Amino acid sequence: MYSLGFDVGSSSIKASILDVESGKVVADGFYPKEEMTINSPLSGFAEQNPEIWWEYSKLLLKQLLREKKIDGKKIKSIGISYQMHGLVLVDKDQNVLRPSIIWCDSRAVNIGNNAFNTIGEEYCLRHLLNSPGNFTASKLAWVKQNEPEVFSKIYKFMLPGDYIAMKLTGEISTTISGLSEGIFWDFAENKISDKVLEHYGIPKSFVPEINPTFSVQGKIKNSIADELGIAFDAVVSYRAGDQPNNAFSLNVLNAGEVAATAGTSGVVYGVIDKVNYDELSRVNQFAHLNHTRDQISLGVLLCINGTGIQNSWLRKNFASTLSYNEINQLASKIPIGSEGVSVLPFGNGAERVLQNKNIGSQIIDLDFNRHTLAHVFRAAQEGIVFTFKYGVDIMQKMGLNINVIRAGKGNMFLSEIFRDTLANITGASIELYETDGAQGAARGAAIGCGAYSSFAEAFASLKKLEVVNPNSKFIAETEAAYSKWLTNLEKELQ
Repeated sequence: MYSLGFDVGSSSIKASILDVESGKVVADGFYPKEEMTINSPLSGFAEQNPEIWWEYSKLLLKQLLREKKIDGKKIKSIGISYQMHGLVLVDKDQNVLRPSIIWCDSRAVNIGNNAFNTIGEEYCLRHLLNSPGNFTASKLAWVKQNEPEVFSKIYKFMLPGDYIAMKLTGEISTTISGLSEGIFWDFAENKISDKVLEHYGIPKSFVPEINPTFSVQGKIKNSIADELGIAFDAVVSYRAGDQPNNAFSLNVLNAGEVAATAGTSGVVYGVIDKVNYDELSRVNQFAHLNHTRDQISLGVLLCINGTGIQNSWLRKNFASTLSYNEINQLASKIPIGSEGVSVLPFGNGAERVLQNKNIGSQIIDLDFNRHTLAHVFRAAQEGIVFTFKYGVDIMQKMGLNINVIRAGKGNMFLSEIFRDTLANITGASIELYETDGAQGAARGAAIGCGAYSSFAEAFASLKKLEVVNPNSKFIAETEAAYSKWLTNLEKELQ
């Protein structure tokens, strides 16, 4: 039996086909090879056509089956990971009413801020665990205010993954985790938030049916199974937003477990088993994939915009002839603390961890007589790690104990400087794995359909590549460098 995982991103669609018995990926890939277009009809707008996600998903699957000579009839379960916080609207005939307003669209910021003030800060944080912000509910309210003709035709709103599931099964549903990421879920009352729906004037009938994350959520339509060449009894049995799914792909499910990514932006995602929130809303809390009405499991999400994008900017503008490995080698010759140079890596927009301030990226205390480009390269990587540490301290105050951080071995985690600095400043061991979001979705689907009887069985074949432990020789130096960096940050935030 095979299990198929789709990862529906804003740049591409990724897919993995997992042999359930061996736990090995027999095929994986992405489509298209060039990044998908994000349309921006007005400043701050970001939209994509959901039908393109569907067409590309089909093309990619057919390509993998053909190129790898795989018998698609063995695909019995399908899992879907998707870009979080997007809004898809359909009418009663399941026709898309307008382009999807995706995660990086900022048109609804003021709507969310006004809701935070009107509904009340205490209610929002205690019940929703977040400000309504620029999340899915606020985007739907924008449609109501600005596109009343569209709003009048809505049958259901969906998240991007819900849309792909609908195209596969013909059924419209979502999950508690999905509703929480849209800020529709009331954690204090353990149900859909009537207060949010009432404030925004959203009919409750717009809300899809709720399914457990790991469950048979619909059988594939015969016409789709025939078109794709997969089993007629295949089912959709898992769906999740990309960050909870990335954590799941690393087997992060229990309180105290933490996952991290560091691509263009960076994320630290930790699990807690009690309802809690940051009073300044610098990190977000959503229902994790194994959260139910009877068992609390929340994902605390720290997102940092300026991580790998800073590293790539430095390379492109100052060392375009060098590889990242060569840059890392140059930086490794510089001592911890970069001999006084600090870099604040906040050059990619307003940062939620800084209470939505945009202070820009800065190089501080550069001495033209002492410092070289290698110092800046090291300070840049240390600055990214120190930003992680700044956010992790907030998460720890919420009750998250961090002993181990799991990550895929890619992007910034390929850098020894980055890994060592993160281990030394957090005191956590860094475990690096061979996995990705599409593979995680495939494993989730195999659990949801019962092909795996437990999480332990599903992750028995997950390959750990490396462990980086804190080095007591360098902890004091790293903490001193962080202290200096933090002082510079606090000056900018005053």
